Amino acid sequence: MQFKHKIMLPIAHFHSPFTSKFGIPRQSGLVAGLDGEIIFTPQWRNPDIIRGLEGFDYIWLIWEFSANKNISTPTVRPPRLGGNKRMGVLATRSPFRPNNIGLSSVRISQIDWQTPQGPVIHVKGADLMDGTPILDIKPYLAFTDCHPEARGGFTDNVTWNKLTVIFPDTFHALFDDSELENLRQILELDPRPHYQHQDERIYGMNYKDQDIHFRVTGDVLEVLPN
Repeated sequence: MQFKHKIMLPIAHFHSPFTSKFGIPRQSGLVAGLDGEIIFTPQWRNPDIIRGLEGFDYIWLIWEFSANKNISTPTVRPPRLGGNKRMGVLATRSPFRPNNIGLSSVRISQIDWQTPQGPVIHVKGADLMDGTPILDIKPYLAFTDCHPEARGGFTDNVTWNKLTVIFPDTFHALFDDSELENLRQILELDPRPHYQHQDERIYGMNYKDQDIHFRVTGDVLEVLPN
């Protein structure tokens, strides 16, 4: 029997402070206050499609790694292992997968039901780049989706050492307090590729349409003035 594969088309796109992959938190929820918006495509801008979603605190986003053009390999080097040890791709959250599909759990902060772009879902804690295609949305159900006793494989034995972040005084004029706190939490997780930990090297990323440049010395990350 021959099966016909249906082509998956986006039902929405994600809007976030990140216009490139560099600097995005490596998992959803790591920066809980990070804001984002889900804007539906014209075909799905009907409030009925999310009727009842206002009763949920969290949702699952199923999305496409649209900026990832790399071909998947059987093994990858997880950042949690310092980028030096290989694991099977299906035992990791690596973006270099057989199919470029991502999964994120995010918190609903607000739903705007009537806008010129149809209903808009505002969320917090996402790990998606601006413009990411959303393939599906499902409600998060604590009684089935939460398993606090579950083992975490190799991640259970790895400590995540956070960096101390120092901002220049000028940044208080560029961002409000919540935006600056979100940026601090992003940077303290050390967004550098784990195979490029070179002290004094200057790295750059984009956040809220601002170019952020920084260098790391030991456990201190210094943000450079714009």
